[in-house]
Amino acid sequence: MGFVLFLMAALWALGWVMKTPIRTRLVMIGLLYVAVVLAQLVLPETAELRRATGGDVRPWLVLGAVAALGFGYTQVITRLRQTTPAPVATDNTKSFREVELNRYARHIILREIGGTGQKKLKAAKVLVVGAGGLGSPALLYLAAAGVGTIGVIDDDTVDGSNLQRQIIHADARIGMPKVFSAQAAMEALNPFIAVRPYNRRLQADMAEALFGEYDLILDGTDNFDTRYLVNRAAVAAGKPLISAAITQWEGQISLYDPATDAPCYECIFPERPAPDLAPSCADAGVIAPLPGILGTMMANEAIKELTGAGTGLRGRMIIWDSLHAESRTMRLKRRADCACCAIVTPAPA
Repeated sequence: MGFVLFLMAALWALGWVMKTPIRTRLVMIGLLYVAVVLAQLVLPETAELRRATGGDVRPWLVLGAVAALGFGYTQVITRLRQTTPAPVATDNTKSFREVELNRYARHIILREIGGTGQKKLKAAKVLVVGAGGLGSPALLYLAAAGVGTIGVIDDDTVDGSNLQRQIIHADARIGMPKVFSAQAAMEALNPFIAVRPYNRRLQADMAEALFGEYDLILDGTDNFDTRYLVNRAAVAAGKPLISAAITQWEGQISLYDPATDAPCYECIFPERPAPDLAPSCADAGVIAPLPGILGTMMANEAIKELTGAGTGLRGRMIIWDSLHAESRTMRLKRRADCACCAIVTPAPA
């Protein structure tokens, strides 16, 4: 029996060397097997050939049955593979045109963003309140990053005194409503986004409904009346709010979201400070790059919030002192007696 098995292996090896098709090699080995089985069944027990091939047909029949089972199993698997559709690989960038892939390539290769994060940015809707010093860099970088829909609300017009720091505007657009000036700059930077300009002042009777159309709110306003209004509307609409403020050489930024048990703006500033403690930029002045620093940080936190990258500023506030190049981070907590968000119940984790 051993000699016959050796002969079968030799036939397979010879066929492999000669590059004989597998089917032909199997036929050759099958014919040899059939000849051995016939010899066991037909020849008398005393025949030399029968003794040389084992002398008993049963081991050969068992071997044949095992081989047949193995061959049948491989045929079934092959047919299943042919009839079952191959899994489609998930392409997280298939909704982008080639020019967009090239534009956002530096995002897509970031492990924390990738194609999935860039798709989230494209699907996102962000509303920026104020197209001034803080809104200018925030809007530009949101547009550059590929945020799909960007709303901007402001009732002011471009003035020559704005151009020292409000980099989204230009001298040629002095006198133009800021939202339309910002729209022109954003669409010139990235034609693959949608810009929604609201040339009006934010009012309490429309703020909540407007905020409800967006995923995230950025507040770049310069007065406490509007900041409190923005905060209350964001809390009512259940939207996270990134808010920053600047004066002279110093700025601050945080993310307010009581729906996730982070404080709201009113938790931290339940009462407006005295005018001499928080003077406006018009009264106290502001260094030109400061709104760029804080506005860019707003855009950075917005991208993180939308894509889930990194650690955001929920429950934390960064204070930046540009005069002495120092920063510090403060921990923030909700106030149980907050007049704005005390009734808000955090969503389940």
